Amino acid sequence: MELALFGAREDVMGNGAETVANAGTIGDEMWASGAISEAADRLVAEASSYNERIADVRPASPELAESFDELLFRAGETRGRGKLYPYLGSGAGNGALVELRDGSVKWDMITGIGVHYFGHGDPDLMREGVLGSIGDTVKHGNLQANWESYAFAETLLGEAKKHSGLRHCFLSTSGAMANESALKLCLQKHAPACRVIAFADCFMGRSIVMSQIGDSAGNRVGIPLSQHVDYMPFWDPDAAAQMGKARYIDMAVAHLVQYLDRYPGQHACFIFELIQGEGGFNVGDRDFFKALIDVCKDRGVAVWDDEIQTFGRTDRMFAYEHFDLGEYVDVFCVGKMTQVCATLFTEDYNPAPGLLSGTFTGETPTFRVGRRIVERLRDGNYYGPDGSNARHQRAFREQVGALMKKHPAWFPAVDGLGELCGGIGGMMRMTPFGGEKAKIAALSKILFEEGVIVFWCGHSPYHVRMLPPLGVMNESDWPRVFEVVERGMARAAKELGVG
Repeated sequence: MELALFGAREDVMGNGAETVANAGTIGDEMWASGAISEAADRLVAEASSYNERIADVRPASPELAESFDELLFRAGETRGRGKLYPYLGSGAGNGALVELRDGSVKWDMITGIGVHYFGHGDPDLMREGVLGSIGDTVKHGNLQANWESYAFAETLLGEAKKHSGLRHCFLSTSGAMANESALKLCLQKHAPACRVIAFADCFMGRSIVMSQIGDSAGNRVGIPLSQHVDYMPFWDPDAAAQMGKARYIDMAVAHLVQYLDRYPGQHACFIFELIQGEGGFNVGDRDFFKALIDVCKDRGVAVWDDEIQTFGRTDRMFAYEHFDLGEYVDVFCVGKMTQVCATLFTEDYNPAPGLLSGTFTGETPTFRVGRRIVERLRDGNYYGPDGSNARHQRAFREQVGALMKKHPAWFPAVDGLGELCGGIGGMMRMTPFGGEKAKIAALSKILFEEGVIVFWCGHSPYHVRMLPPLGVMNESDWPRVFEVVERGMARAAKELGVG
């Protein structure tokens, strides 16, 4: 019966399986229905006929400006917390281009901080969402779930298991909750240990506990501090080059041992961001991580790998594969690109009943879309030294390099920063205007107005950050994107008095 169910849904998911004959339940018959499949195709084709009309950047329509401003005001009043980021989508988009409700079309180079790797209006993912909407319920939970949630978890685990000891997957509705689940696993396993170790400049989410662990004072203003956190310096390639790599790593190991000796038996986990996202798209080093992991393993401290922003964007699907560290990972978190957030863990960290639960785990369309994304990452040509992620990183660097050569005054040297253009794969950053926060924020606003959506990351210096939709973006798009970037930077330089 279970095989028939799984097979029937495979067909409606559009993955090439044959329709299952003699389905065992009414649900099986529904999912195997050719009429439903054809109706989904017609809906997607009709929507795509509109999305395909979006082909280039365009300014806002003056006729829509007043209504757009009114909607922004209403949205801000509804949510609170002051002025809203000026993005309200119209519901239409085409790949890396998105239309807003003011009629403007912009290059989306931040994709919801990494959520929309396959861009806007992707027909394949739209189809999964359409089919997911016709199930008997939209929400799934830990008490009552249809198979779609487990199909997503199995698909993700199928890839994670290839180069790690991860064996189980618990789903949640946000990255912060995935991290909360990971922390619970580590605390229960190593009770009564109550401290955690994290890297300086880390970001963990905005729940009460995650705001305390994240290394940003502004994100925990007014929050009582109850979680004990010790911070380790992240890998610094410039410092390592000056000191010598071996000496630099020895210093980091001594720093870690000092914490463990100061609070013997009190550290439940070390949270590894192998590539920092909010911290500045800082790329780590395997030897550095391995030396710290060896200490953790020797002292009974869990190794927790946080890849909520990193997943799928390096030259491997998992950053732990990029660094060849999968065998050492005890607990792992993923989100953003996968649509569904998840905590994966080894058999040793399989918790006692009652520790992990929750009313909601996600929605049927989300599970179907998330599963399809993992399948496309698995089956596509995204990874390896000549995969599309690496090629796009090279194309990005070429564009920034040309901009730096043409406008050197926009890119002054920054103390302690080795390169003004960095990142890895689909995580891209550049550091103009000396990395000054106010100037980077002003530039990001101007680029938005000109037609490129970016954001910033880092802490003194700050960087312009891009998380482009590489799943659908063409390498030939980069000159078009940077034509707008150059125009926006020229305007910003003039307004800010740079160069």
